[in-house]
Amino acid sequence: MSQNKKIGLITSGGDSPGMNACVRAVVRAAKINEIDVCGYYRGFDGVLDNDFIDLDVTSVAQIIQRGGTILKTARCSRFFEKEYRTLAFENLKQNNIDALVVIGGDGSFTGAKILTQEHGLPMIGIPGTIDNDLFGTDFTIGYDTAINTVVEAVDKIRDTAMSHGRVFVVEVMGRDAGFIALRSGIAVGAEAILVPETKTYIEHLLERIGKRRASKGSAIVIVSEGDDFGNADKVVEAIKERYENLDVKLTRLGHIQRGGNPSAMDRVLASFLGAGAIDAFLENKFGIMIGMQNKKVVHVPLEKAIKHHQDIDENLLKLAEMLSI
Repeated sequence: MSQNKKIGLITSGGDSPGMNACVRAVVRAAKINEIDVCGYYRGFDGVLDNDFIDLDVTSVAQIIQRGGTILKTARCSRFFEKEYRTLAFENLKQNNIDALVVIGGDGSFTGAKILTQEHGLPMIGIPGTIDNDLFGTDFTIGYDTAINTVVEAVDKIRDTAMSHGRVFVVEVMGRDAGFIALRSGIAVGAEAILVPETKTYIEHLLERIGKRRASKGSAIVIVSEGDDFGNADKVVEAIKERYENLDVKLTRLGHIQRGGNPSAMDRVLASFLGAGAIDAFLENKFGIMIGMQNKKVVHVPLEKAIKHHQDIDENLLKLAEMLSI
């Protein structure tokens, strides 16, 4: 441990809107408490390459409204190998890092946890992922913005669907979790929402499309990319096979969901969690994820955050089913 307190900070894995707001909060809360902050570029890759910048109040000015991350991000394949984790620890030790703050998802947290187990480096995680699938926090940084991005896009698609009497199958991100699909689907009034957590009864969907066609002539189907029936292409194929004369279009929103200015909710959430990480550091609480539950900042054991996934809200599933008649 160095005499002058100093933390390392990385953004890791997939980027999410609000990461910059969180970086800003970490740095400013640290500086108030006379803690130095070393920001590593491109997540663990930057730690391995010793590619860093000393962050101060000036360097994080005017970034709260920006999407992406000024520290860049990456998924580091080298970190799977023990020799590189040893190199990471040696670089951090050489730079007098007392603890590492990781803004990312469960993959990033898993890497940090292993580094702690092997070398004893104190670590604090902050949930930054649009998927909202981490256990122990009501919301993750970037989730709200991603939902709003989907809603804005599908509202525009709905105009075209109604004008031409088309069915649009819209694929959204969520390989392992359907949180984006479910909430955005309810918000846009989708006729059907397909998520990985529930079995897709394709016959039921096709019957619903048929009824919708008879009454309104257009429909929106939101499909999470990890749905158990398959990707959106298979859903389109099934609809076309049943209704040969129906005009069916596929839209993949893709990485547009990761970008853009963070919403007010994500900016505030990121600020709370970033400041909460510094509070935890001052209290010598490590091996935890900083979460938000019932509007309060909480400390969740990292093991729980990684091993357990947030369950999808059954009430939202029921609401979606009821309102999609």
